[in-house]
Amino acid sequence: MNNTSKQKILLVEDDTFLSSMYGQKFQLEGFDVQLAEDGEKALEKITAWQPDLILLDMMIPKISGAEILKKIKADEALKKIPVIVLTNLDQRAQIQECVNLGAADYLIKAHYMPSQVVDKVKETLSGKI
Repeated sequence: MNNTSKQKILLVEDDTFLSSMYGQKFQLEGFDVQLAEDGEKALEKITAWQPDLILLDMMIPKISGAEILKKIKADEALKKIPVIVLTNLDQRAQIQECVNLGAADYLIKAHYMPSQVVDKVKETLSGKI
């Protein structure tokens, strides 16, 4: 069993239905997926697991998505990990803040099918190296 070839995705999402749906979709596409339902667990998993890409909701318990993004981008060991914001917040100021903080992309959940999110992840990862 060779898991080293699988790309690692961390999905930070507190909605269990959405995290399960996206988690299954990414597993079916051949990714190694871990889930975090709040900001504290997300930071623990990011540090310990070092995912290849992070899908980050903004509205999560304990530590906000924006704070997590700031912490990732301020950390030398983590800042190269691409972060795609996947949220329902569609205010211009929020989008601009995330882009300024270094998010690779900003996707509004209601505007994307899961298959389109997978395509965005693949696109981001292929341009990573």
